[in-house]
Amino acid sequence: MLVDSVRSLLLPASSFVAEKDEFDPNTVTPGVMGFVVTFLVMVAVLLLILDMVRRIRRTNYRAQVRAELEAEAAAEAAAASEAAFGDADGQATDASGRAPRDEDDPNRG
Repeated sequence: MLVDSVRSLLLPASSFVAEKDEFDPNTVTPGVMGFVVTFLVMVAVLLLILDMVRRIRRTNYRAQVRAELEAEAAAEAAAASEAAFGDADGQATDASGRAPRDEDDPNRG
């Protein structure tokens, strides 16, 4: 029943479209306005791509700098730990990070 109602509403519209003059598909073009809109969309997409590349590059640089800073901090912490507690072999080291030599020992006679 609902389908018949919709069909009865659409039949006059389809007959009206069929009565219109046919158009030549070769003469139908988007025109200048279509070109302008397409050009503006292309410019907008290009600007978005450039902005995205800039943001990705900045994020990569920040991650690289962060990794370098963490590596430097870890190296400084390891050097400070080694200076405070001696090297891995259990020998004491001086402030420069080297083990004292026998001739540097004032207690040695």
